Amino acid sequence: MKPIVHGIAGSVAMLTVATFWTSTLISEAFLDHAAVALVKQCVVYGLVLLITAMAATGATGFALSRHRQGRIVDGKKKRMPLIAANGLLVLLPCALFLSAKAQAGAFDTSFYVVQAIELAMGALQLTLLGMSFRDGMRLAGKLKPKAR
Repeated sequence: MKPIVHGIAGSVAMLTVATFWTSTLISEAFLDHAAVALVKQCVVYGLVLLITAMAATGATGFALSRHRQGRIVDGKKKRMPLIAANGLLVLLPCALFLSAKAQAGAFDTSFYVVQAIELAMGALQLTLLGMSFRDGMRLAGKLKPKAR
């Protein structure tokens, strides 16, 4: 049951981050300030889902890794603190700041600087989550290891 919960929670987390990132990029590039403000508000509401999914992913991953060793497991264990730190120390404050600024209609230099940071760190987060997803598929035997 833990592997199923881990896979579902990890997938939900990755899809949520991808949705936040894509929605932000599209709204900033093609839509008006009202749409950007709506996206920023929805991202804050969606944080409940993301934080829950990340917590479930971390807890089940920790439990699953207790009895496993190897390069792939070590890679996942090294990435998890980076994923958590990026999410809690960078992306969460960015999301809250940007939502507050957007709701106030303050699309100023600080908004766009923080927006650029959020997009860059969101891309990094997706990359790290994708690497862990790939490694999880390898551990489950659903993806062949790359040839040497």
